[in-house]
Amino acid sequence: MLRRKPTRLELKLDDIEEFESIRKDLETRKKQKEEVDVVGISDGEGAIGLSSDPKSREQMINDRIGYKPQPKPNNRSSQFGSFEF
Repeated sequence: MLRRKPTRLELKLDDIEEFESIRKDLETRKKQKEEVDVVGISDGEGAIGLSSDPKSREQMINDRIGYKPQPKPNNRSSQFGSFEF
């Protein structure tokens, strides 16, 4: 393995200004998202997710992540293939 001298990183004024602007953008987005969440809960949208039956909650989660479960077959031949007993 070759060893090299450590490089020196310098923090410039432009870098600091860019960081501050990005941080402010993220903070404003976070505040807007929190306001939307608070409005959604007061309108009753949040209450649906909390108090509904587990099937619909599971369905909401599956829709959100894009999971589409396949129905399970109930007959014995599908469980064991084409074996004869």
